[in-house]
Amino acid sequence: MYPTSFEYLAPKSIREAIEMLTHYGEDAKLLAGGQSLVPMMKLRVARPTYLIDINRIPDLAYIREQNGQLHCGAMTRHAQLEESALLKEKIPMLAEAASVIGDAQVRNRGTLGGSLAEADPSGDWGPVALALNAQVKCAGPKGERLIAATDFFTFAYTTALESNEILTEIIFPVPDASAAGTYAKLERVAGDFAIASAAVQMGVDSNGICRNVGVGVTGGASVPQKALPVEALLLGKKVAPEIIDEAGRLVQEGADPVEDMRGSAAYKKKVLSAVLKRALRESLQKTQARKTS
Repeated sequence: MYPTSFEYLAPKSIREAIEMLTHYGEDAKLLAGGQSLVPMMKLRVARPTYLIDINRIPDLAYIREQNGQLHCGAMTRHAQLEESALLKEKIPMLAEAASVIGDAQVRNRGTLGGSLAEADPSGDWGPVALALNAQVKCAGPKGERLIAATDFFTFAYTTALESNEILTEIIFPVPDASAAGTYAKLERVAGDFAIASAAVQMGVDSNGICRNVGVGVTGGASVPQKALPVEALLLGKKVAPEIIDEAGRLVQEGADPVEDMRGSAAYKKKVLSAVLKRALRESLQKTQARKTS
């Protein structure tokens, strides 16, 4: 099937793109990587009258370290994140998560900002952004503003972005050097959206006591969730097997998943618990390996 007819627009600056969004309103859609939007247009689920391609806007694809933070431009491709030496050194979980998104074609075209703005409940970047306490920078007619990842996802495929705002940058605080992270997910086939996923960034001291932790999950609700009860459970405690089991019970208890083609609610709860426990165990192993290296 072919998409309905539309007018193609190619702004050369963020300001020009914002003006187009403001002028055309709900009749316009932004095109970043196009890995979600283009298939929906072909199926005529999405029918924009105006397609605003932001690929020609300069300096929206980068990975930079500044003042203890990593700044990633919204148009940074998944493949760039996967291959970045800076990410592998400072926040390896970002490169790890990028490596399991879709296939090579999707990773070479899809973008970090586009994926977050799409806000697919089963997307990979949501739980990672939540676990790392990321901030999203957006630009609109009133200027720039920062949105915490915890406030960004409001419902399935819905974010806190205004209709005439553009996501321009994602900011990740660089974790302590002793911390380590893991992104784990269960999928039907390699590269598919997650049935459930968990991102864990954790730091433990020489006695195995958890001193800092961030946990984000998908599969338990209509939006990615920051697992605050799990974080509270882990913080200040020795990360022993029984604590990890309790974390799995907590996240399952607090889940209210949507039944769909990926599974029943009961199945998704069990999967979420198992995936979280795996991510916790692997993160703990990585922190211990750092101490001996």
